[in-house]
Amino acid sequence: MARARGRRAESESESEDTMSKLGQVVEAVEKHGRFVVDQVKRARSDEKFGRELAERWNKIKAETPITRAPTGLPLPRLALPEIDEPGEIARYLFGDGLPGEFPFLNGAYREMYLEPLQNIDQGSHGNKRSTSTNGAKLQKNGARPQEEPTRLFSGLMLAEDTNRRFHFLSAHQRSKRLSTAFDGLTLYGIDSDAEGVFGKIGEGGVAVDTVEDMVRLYDGFDLGSPEFSASMTISGPAPIIMAMYIAAAKRRFGSGTVPKLRGTIQSDIFKEVQAQNETIFPIEASLRFLCDMIEWTAANMPRWYPVSISGYHIGEAGSTPVQQAAYTLSNGFAYVELLAARGIPVDQFGPRLSFFLDCGLDVEYIALARVSRKIWAIGMRDVFSASPRAQMFKLHTQTSGRSLIAAEFKNNLTRTAAELMLAYMNGTNSCHSNSADEPFTTPSEEWIRLAAHGQAILLEESGIFKHTMNMLSGSPGMKAVERAVEKAILDEFREIESLGGVLAAVENRYQRSQIQSAAHRYEEQIYDGTRPIVGLTRYRNGSDEMPEIELARTPRSKQRLQIERLTKFKKKNADKANRALDNLAQVVDRGENSFPALLEAVEVCSLGQITGRLQEVVGRFRPMV
Repeated sequence: MARARGRRAESESESEDTMSKLGQVVEAVEKHGRFVVDQVKRARSDEKFGRELAERWNKIKAETPITRAPTGLPLPRLALPEIDEPGEIARYLFGDGLPGEFPFLNGAYREMYLEPLQNIDQGSHGNKRSTSTNGAKLQKNGARPQEEPTRLFSGLMLAEDTNRRFHFLSAHQRSKRLSTAFDGLTLYGIDSDAEGVFGKIGEGGVAVDTVEDMVRLYDGFDLGSPEFSASMTISGPAPIIMAMYIAAAKRRFGSGTVPKLRGTIQSDIFKEVQAQNETIFPIEASLRFLCDMIEWTAANMPRWYPVSISGYHIGEAGSTPVQQAAYTLSNGFAYVELLAARGIPVDQFGPRLSFFLDCGLDVEYIALARVSRKIWAIGMRDVFSASPRAQMFKLHTQTSGRSLIAAEFKNNLTRTAAELMLAYMNGTNSCHSNSADEPFTTPSEEWIRLAAHGQAILLEESGIFKHTMNMLSGSPGMKAVERAVEKAILDEFREIESLGGVLAAVENRYQRSQIQSAAHRYEEQIYDGTRPIVGLTRYRNGSDEMPEIELARTPRSKQRLQIERLTKFKKKNADKANRALDNLAQVVDRGENSFPALLEAVEVCSLGQITGRLQEVVGRFRPMV
């Protein structure tokens, strides 16, 4: 009881701190807005300041190269508004910022999707520009290396089946950016040989029980290559799966490859208790294990993102776009508070935080990610004193699964294409496009290729994002949506603060109840006509007949094979497993960082064995209903 009371007191203290910081973020964003207005007034009243801004503006325009579209049309490498009045220049530079500059409204980096500079024309002042860049090197002015933003998502049956799909999808990609979906058993930390779960093995994702499965999963890929990155969609047992990935990399490439590993693991516990319930330990213990992993990886894996703070699942559970962004951002600030409370410098872990939002068809998505970048940057700079690298809201976007409809499902291709356009307008750093057949089954090769091709057509075949950065940003309509979304997100922050902060709001089921209410309104709006759905509530073809779609199922022979492999692994490592589990339990009980002990345990223990022992020490998660 004493330990429970102590943990409760710690939780209340953390809630108070988070509440205070979240309120400070609101004040910082509003203060920044006033600062921009003051700079506009100053530019108009202070002749010297106005002249300096105009000179800087002219210099930016003069140094912007002119490139040519395939048709011969000359285009600036950077799209800037046609303004010359000092006050409007100040409003743009301080309020929006150039791509890659604070407050990052127009992008975390410059030139993210652009082709390397070639066929460069003369600039506006007649100065010849260089004619090429090396896409493998970091470009000037904060530009990122040329890397396809498309993430290739898969997870089916056993590790070798998903590995085969990965090789199929990435065959023609310059960079291998793979994203993995795990089956339900893995998501809950359950072994494939557990009682009563046989039919669930490899269903809806890949079955991973041991480090040997992890080796099979990424066989044939150079995990330490700068051209490779892995993303893993898992939260509850994320530290265990992360340890398995590191162990698999060491088995194949040696311990020297660990600092070279690139990628992210979802691991976001807050969104689980707010929207999904796919967690396995009580929230305090889950946060502790997560922070243990972040602390270790931030110190030892400088290219890895150990948490993807995820609004996507909040959106898929039924939230409004504003709720999704507000809960994601507030969760992010809560993680910063928890890690800072451990004494970890914000500039050590801050650059390793990443974010994950969905992109649907609601009007808010025109500006949702842009506003999120701005709020994060201001909060990190002005409340947490973070450096520019830690101010960047690095974002992965996935098109909306909730928007996919079974009725006349081929329309989903158009829905996804529109969502992709919005995602890239918002400057997402990477993107996954859903497959049209997902209302029925795990995507087939045919439809998943079409989904990936949707991004290739937009980024490579079209010229919309290929020649000029910031191409579709800053219209009057977009600015109007930005203002409305920013205000609505800050209002949500105030509500969470009034409840005592993120942890207290979670315990009171605030986020969950708001998501449920929004989901109910969404469904009502579909059937009262407020939200027309083409092919379902409008323009139906008069038939309710469902198309013939082959369902992806895991053969029983593969499920038996997974159990045979697991049984052999457990038998081979039985003695070592017991010692490793005992050591892990002792480390956790002493309050030490658990991740080094996890790294040792995964070499000889299965996912279910580790989960079971940890639950003996810290207890089980009680789902919120």
